[in-house]
Amino acid sequence: MSSNPTNQDNEQVPERESMPYDVVIIGAGPSGLSTACRLKQLDPELSVCVLEKGSEVGAHILSGAVIEPRALEELFPNWQELGAPLSTPVTEDKILLLQKNSAKAIPAFLAPKTLNNHGNYIVSLGNVCRFLAEQAEELGVEIFPGFAASEILYNEQGAVMGVATGDMGIGKNGEQKSSYAQGMELHAKFTVFAEGCRGHLGKELISRFELDKGKEPQHYGLGIKELWQVDPSKAKPGLVVHTAGWPLNEHGANGGGFLYHLEGNQVVVGLVTDLSYSNPHLSPFDEFQRYKHHPEIAQYLEGGERIAYGARAITKGGLQAQPTMHFAGGLLVGDDAGTLNFAKIKGSHTAMKSGLVAAEVLHSALTAQKEHCDLPEYASAYKASWAYEELHAQRNFGPAQHKWGNILGSAYAFIDINIFGGKLPWTLSDPIPDHATLKKASEVPAITYPKPDGKLSFDKLSSVFLSNTNHEEDQPGHLKLADSSIPIARNLPEFDEPAQRYCPAGVYEIVGEGADKCLQINAQNCVHCKTCDIKDPAQNITWVVPEGGGGPNYPNM
Repeated sequence: MSSNPTNQDNEQVPERESMPYDVVIIGAGPSGLSTACRLKQLDPELSVCVLEKGSEVGAHILSGAVIEPRALEELFPNWQELGAPLSTPVTEDKILLLQKNSAKAIPAFLAPKTLNNHGNYIVSLGNVCRFLAEQAEELGVEIFPGFAASEILYNEQGAVMGVATGDMGIGKNGEQKSSYAQGMELHAKFTVFAEGCRGHLGKELISRFELDKGKEPQHYGLGIKELWQVDPSKAKPGLVVHTAGWPLNEHGANGGGFLYHLEGNQVVVGLVTDLSYSNPHLSPFDEFQRYKHHPEIAQYLEGGERIAYGARAITKGGLQAQPTMHFAGGLLVGDDAGTLNFAKIKGSHTAMKSGLVAAEVLHSALTAQKEHCDLPEYASAYKASWAYEELHAQRNFGPAQHKWGNILGSAYAFIDINIFGGKLPWTLSDPIPDHATLKKASEVPAITYPKPDGKLSFDKLSSVFLSNTNHEEDQPGHLKLADSSIPIARNLPEFDEPAQRYCPAGVYEIVGEGADKCLQINAQNCVHCKTCDIKDPAQNITWVVPEGGGGPNYPNM
């Protein structure tokens, strides 16, 4: 281990306090916490810590969510006795093809069997993570919420040797404030990156170690979700509704909606917009507002109260886009590695399984007194798991949706998955990255969205308010422009600066007139969805972690 760690530019950093661990895990989501719990189950003497950038575990967790309990049962066979918050079993599945004011139900026998949720549970994934964190701490895992891993540490051989947390109390001008506190280094024999979709450190690792060499580009969707308290007469605990078609198909976009009935007269409603859309005038946020006015959705929400809002990108490229998950000194797990199963519209179970496999490989390596080395055995162990088998069987679902759209793509999926069990002897390709799919603004119709009514549909700022998002105002911006001229010189004339619309939190605005026009970045609104990092056509925006504890604070999402 190097006594003088270097950053990615091989520059010496100022000496900081350090803490040594056997394993450091970045991110207290399902995959990171599963890794931590399994490690301590295998060897209680291992020193394991988890860094979480949110103010508490679960603060940044956002998912539909219907969870398949398979991995949880492997981790904690007695999860029900332990009080895991899986209290709403799925009782009914509905799949609807929406037109503007009507809907057609898709018979179960014609739907891809991956959408059968028998045996699954409707949950708040944030609460599931809070439960996992409690179990991890009882096992002896140290969890540090409110500390953002901002930098990867490499030793003299170029292997990952841990991470550093970001300095606190730095002003916008880069100078130290009276509240300044230097970040700490966490040194590890192995470091696990479990940041979720488009993790900023995972992105660096994929580039540095060429983990995406020979892989297809990753693909993404933007999920926007609200939690509603509804009239008890309209609540149907256990009902799962998935929809395709309207409103996205009106503008040539793919994606789908969902509505899940929880206990306590609560309903979650959301829309996932595939970020491969081509019309730069499209606004995923406004499409979601329209979605809630469809009679099939509005019937449950009318007379209710919206109590929470959030947004998050999801990885959906499947196996074809999955990077190599191991490198010198560490591993990628969960959506840092793209383990979500888009055909099932769920990924918590596969993320958790990747963490369980990682823990077993790490335990073997540490028992053999290895450290800071590459662990290619993780690839073979993962490939032998049911998570890989599941993703391989359903590998063509996403590319089929991109190639033929939701309807024909789902018809292909029915044949591929239901009839042939995912064993057709080919793998579809999906080679165009999402940021490269936009057409010029002048080549496609403009879109005029209706004003929100304040009952079913709302504006961005009132929505962000319900996400409990907050950032220290006087801090360096965490949304970095590689070239500050591009938004006005290129994106505005070519694409009518799509950041104004693809961001679901009102972060990006064009202000000023004539020569004074500029892109204003309202970073305080950022809900950490990562869409700007993904969809900007010039790939000019890089999302990095703000001061620890900043961002949304989701209570029950």
